[in-house]
Amino acid sequence: MPLTSRTRDLLPKAVGPLRRALLAAVSSLCLIAASGPAPAEPLGIGDRLFPHLGNPGYDVMAYDLAFSYSGKNSEPLPAITTIDARTTDWLEQVNLDYSHGTVRSVEVNGVPADFRSAEEDLVVRPAERLAPGSRMRITVRHDSDPTPGEDVESGWVRTEDGLAMANQIDAAHRVFPGNDHPSDKAIFTISVTAPDAFTAVANGLRLGTVRHTGTTTWTYRTEHPMATELAQVSIGRSSVAHRSGPGGLPVRDVVPSKDRKKLEPWLRKTPEQIAWMERKVGRYPFETYGLLIAEARTGFELETQTLSLFERELFTRPEFPKWYVESIMVHELAHQWFGNSVTPRTWSDLWLSEGHATWYEALYADETADKPLERRMRDAYRASDTWRADGGPPAAPKAPEPGQKVSIFRPNLYSGSALVLYALRQEIGRPAFERLERTWVTIHRDGTATTTEFERLASDIAGRDLNAFFKAWLYGKKTPPMPGHPEWRSAAPAQKGTKPARQPSTTQIKSPR
Repeated sequence: MPLTSRTRDLLPKAVGPLRRALLAAVSSLCLIAASGPAPAEPLGIGDRLFPHLGNPGYDVMAYDLAFSYSGKNSEPLPAITTIDARTTDWLEQVNLDYSHGTVRSVEVNGVPADFRSAEEDLVVRPAERLAPGSRMRITVRHDSDPTPGEDVESGWVRTEDGLAMANQIDAAHRVFPGNDHPSDKAIFTISVTAPDAFTAVANGLRLGTVRHTGTTTWTYRTEHPMATELAQVSIGRSSVAHRSGPGGLPVRDVVPSKDRKKLEPWLRKTPEQIAWMERKVGRYPFETYGLLIAEARTGFELETQTLSLFERELFTRPEFPKWYVESIMVHELAHQWFGNSVTPRTWSDLWLSEGHATWYEALYADETADKPLERRMRDAYRASDTWRADGGPPAAPKAPEPGQKVSIFRPNLYSGSALVLYALRQEIGRPAFERLERTWVTIHRDGTATTTEFERLASDIAGRDLNAFFKAWLYGKKTPPMPGHPEWRSAAPAQKGTKPARQPSTTQIKSPR
């Protein structure tokens, strides 16, 4: 029978070993087999939208990922994942988020450890109980499978000439073991060994390359902590174009070699886009930036840290106007501040990321392409009650549909959340709003943050309590009146069974995978 919350309540709470044995009896095994005791229970940190993600009892400080690529993107990649962490509780077992790959061995602090699979967790039993405050190094030798499984996607994206990553929301643990929740950020070192015909690029700066007979190992490291969902590895027959951004910032773009000349007019726009964002919110927060343009159809673009993922077709299809493409480039760039440097602590806080990226996307189009911000916000206001009915209010999105884990990426998370920021600017005035934006990314740089913290900072900067404003705009079932525009109206949501009214077009940056 399934291990429901009601089943858990029936299990003994005071007798640890007995409770674990009973849990093991009703838990279902997944795909990894090993010798040792009966399987233990899967865990999570109780995220409202994705309760299975993350694990309690430890804090990851660093990941070291090493992949070997054969040259065929349909074959599993032999991999070694090393996790350096600090325990925060007594641990007899350590749960890692991991599935969709075979595990060959696990070591904890250099000593072989038993392991089991439980749903989407890899459950590791160290030889000795770990005390709070202990340093812990877990080494997992495994395969990383780029092919989709039954009703499950890999975090790998198979491109025409290799692989890239798209791990948001919960696919990173189908590429490598870890603590797959944005609340636990860490430094990443990533190495890829591939045949000489391929180029490998990952988050951060390149530490170096080592040539072997017929293969090359490429190694990269981030200088700032990163959430697992933002990890990126590109392996392909690629060219890397280098240029300088503001203040000498290294900018590198990764493109299919055959398309380098064709894509160059787009690539050279990035330094000025970075400068535009810096004028709005302050210094770029990382050590490098660039575009990864992949020859693949994903249905979305993705703000992977320091190396944003884009579909090639975005830049080559003639029906996409120039201003539209550039605004999407700015959307993913803005995420480097909002979402990557300042990361939502829970998935319900995601409006802080997508709302801000959509806001600067729209502001850029307003200032550079004569696409009025106010008109876009008015159109969004007209549709906002429908969006709230369909997907929930911005800071309390409805849970994903069964089997559609990324279906929280609905219009209200994008333009609906940007509308909240427009209303806030109307409420507190442009100078206070711009000060809020710059302060927010400064005080939370390299960290995680919540909606409550944003509300508190906005009240402090405005010099008055904004609780009622945020309660209505972020959690209300209906859209509140727009400050300064009492004449704006939101169309009533269509009744079930009737054809919905036509909504204004919006830029959908991501779509369900």
